[in-house]
Formats: sequence, structure tokens, C-alpha cells
Amino acid sequence: MKRLALGGASALALTAGMAFADAHTAFVVGEGDFSWESYQAFADANDLTGQTVEITGPWTGNEKEKVDKVFDFFTQATGATVNYSGSDSFEQDIVISTRSGSAPNLAVFPQPGLAADLASQGFLTPLADGTAEWVAENFAAGQSWVDLGTYADADGNDALFGLFYRVDLKSLVWYSPEAFDEAGYDIPQSMEELKSLTDQIVEDGGTPWCIGLGSGAATGWPATDWVEDMMLRTQSPEDYDAWVANQLKFDDPKVVAAIEEFGYFARNDAYVSGGSSAVANTDFRESPAGLFEIPPACYMHRQASFIPAFFPEGTKVGTDVDFFYFPAYAEKDLGKPVLGAGTLFGITKPSDATTAFIEFLKLPVAHELWMAQGGFLTAHAGVNSATYADDSLRGQGEILRNATTFRFDASDLMPGEIGAGAFWTGMVDYSTGADAAEVAKGIQTRWDAMR
Repeated sequence: MKRLALGGASALALTAGMAFADAHTAFVVGEGDFSWESYQAFADANDLTGQTVEITGPWTGNEKEKVDKVFDFFTQATGATVNYSGSDSFEQDIVISTRSGSAPNLAVFPQPGLAADLASQGFLTPLADGTAEWVAENFAAGQSWVDLGTYADADGNDALFGLFYRVDLKSLVWYSPEAFDEAGYDIPQSMEELKSLTDQIVEDGGTPWCIGLGSGAATGWPATDWVEDMMLRTQSPEDYDAWVANQLKFDDPKVVAAIEEFGYFARNDAYVSGGSSAVANTDFRESPAGLFEIPPACYMHRQASFIPAFFPEGTKVGTDVDFFYFPAYAEKDLGKPVLGAGTLFGITKPSDATTAFIEFLKLPVAHELWMAQGGFLTAHAGVNSATYADDSLRGQGEILRNATTFRFDASDLMPGEIGAGAFWTGMVDYSTGADAAEVAKGIQTRWDAMR
């Protein structure tokens, strides 16, 4: 076993800009210190020499390279070998392997729904006693993450089966700091202020929003994110959960109202670049381009944390473009809800080393090691935010840290025929002029027909 000695000049208390290299890992640590104290305690408590942990998940290419570096530190602490295999067809592969009795020790699920399905079929092992309490205490909006990882087992009994790791953030509005500064606009702190700013931009002769729903066969999905965010800002988290489970029907007035909140922005010609008729026909990848025009074709664009991949080449986040939290209504007192997605670890073949690996994932350093490499957000409240690779990720991490409620993308949790079908097409119909209540009724009728 290869242990890393802590203390003295060779300590793992790495500071800003220092490079760490050993037989397994080499990368430059970002700003700030890693949380090595708890890692040392974990290493002292776990000698798993000769054991192996098999893991499969959706991370391939550059993401696999990054997570392998994290896994190396589990090996260094415990002596156990980690074999991770990433697959673009993970969802199909894990179902086949579990049913054939050839499952890995751990699976990394991109969606809770698949994990819940396997748990109900007896293919997942509940996490250790006390894990739910630990998550509730140590994750921002902790109970939200407990709920998202809790499913019914084969006997119908609820248990915590999933521990979330990497998180995606959707409740963001992107804007040009230069355009805001020149116009004298402040970052809105509430939905009321956001609507007032929208009107002010129109009064000043500008166009507030760029919105695009185009995405090939998946056209319409960006509007579902808008509606989901609006559900969290107009209704309780319990109503959101009931909606996802089809207990609160799609044609319920609460859901219709959330759709119309999206329409407040998207169906007003003065509010949208190109007019409301352009919304359904504009590709979501091209829709933020108006932020970078001079003068700006729009001042704001609501989209998830991945959208910078489609900004013009050379764009610097934090300088050329920045973001703010898509705010909640002050008058509704629903806190700071956040919409997003994420990956969770579930046990598909238990072992002592597998149990220890879940304990490793609780350590701040298990998150900080990927944070420092970029492309990673976490809800773990114990991490040192200084280890994020850049200010943009650090700011998004703060939004997650300050969240009072986190909810997973509803369309990803609904049956595919609804979440990736009727909901998408219904939002296209609505954005082109259909009545919200009629659209919602049509989606519910489709859901009812699935029984």
C-alpha cells in the first residue's frame, strides 16, 4: 500500500499554485488549500490493501480523466484499487449488468429515476445507517438531497440508496456586465425586481431577453426548464414533488400558472429578441449570441451552467459575460429554490471497500480534487470554495451553498413519453400561441393514457 505522509515539508497541505505529483496523479492545484485533515483520518482508519472497487458511470473522455485523479486518492489512502469505466450508453449497460448478475460495485447515475427503478427491483443496496442524517446536516439544502436519493425497495420500504456527487445548476441568468454598466442596471434580487428590470430595458429602447427552444428532435426542452423554475418560485416544494409524481395534475391551476409565468417573458414581442414568434424557431445554442452584439440584441439569457460552451470563441466568463441567480418572488417567501440536476452513487454490489468508498465521498477533499480541475459543482457545504478552478464556478457554488431548496429537473424525472415528449411539444405549442390551460390539459391527457 502507498500511503501519503502528512506533516512537515512533504505535507499534503497544498497551497495555491503548487503542483502535486506522485505515481498516480499530477495536476496543478487551484487557489486555496484542500481539506487534508479529514482525509488523513480516513486513511488512518482504512487499510483495504488487495481489495478492488469496480465503478461504472456516464463520465468519459476528459471527465473520466478528472474523476480518475480523484479516485487515485482513495487508492493512496486505502490501498484498494479502483477500476472506473465510463460509457455513453451507461443507462442501458447498468440495467443489463444488474439483471445478469455482473454488476459493478458502484454505479454513477445521471438521473434519480433509473436508480429508483433498480432499487425497487432489488438491485441496489441501501447506504449505511446514519448516511441520510449526515447528508441532511452536511449538504446545502440537505433534506432535498436526502429526498432525491431515497427510494422504495423491493418490499415497498423507503431507504437512502443514492449519494449525490457532481451537480449541475440551471437557475442562472447570463448577462453582459459591460452592457449592464453602461445602462446603469443593477442585478435584480427578486422576481419582482427582475420583471421591473425587464420593463425598464424596454422603456430604454432595448430588448431584455434572448430565448430559444430549438434543439432538433428535442426542441422545446429549454421551456420546460423555465416552467420548472417558475413552479419552484410560485408553489411549494411539496407541490413540485406532487407534480413530478402526477399527483398534482398537469392541468392543475398551479401548473398552468407556472406555464403562464414563462409566457410572461416569452410571449411578449417587446421582451424577446426577434419577437415572441422567434422563440420556438431559435436554436438554444445560438440564442445567447445577442448578448455579445453591439449594441446588445438582448440583455439577459436564462440557461444552465453548461451554456458557456456555446458562447463565441474567446469569451471570458466574468469579464465578457457573467451570471446571477434566477431570483425568487420576495412576496411568496419560498426562500432560494434552485433547479438543477446531478449524478449520484449507488451500491450495486456491496463490499467492505465499497462501503469505505461511500465514506470517502463524504470527505470535502473528494469534491475539492475535482473542483480544482474545473467543470465540477457540489452541494457539499464543507468544501473550501477557494479550491474551485475559477471565479465563475466559485460563484455558482455559492448559489448552491445558499439554496434553501434544491429540486431535480422535473422533465427528467417524469416518464419519457411526458418529460421528453408531450411536455416538450406542449411548450412549443404554447410559445407559438396556444392557450396554457389547453396545452396543460393535453399533456395530462397523454399522461392519463399511459395507465
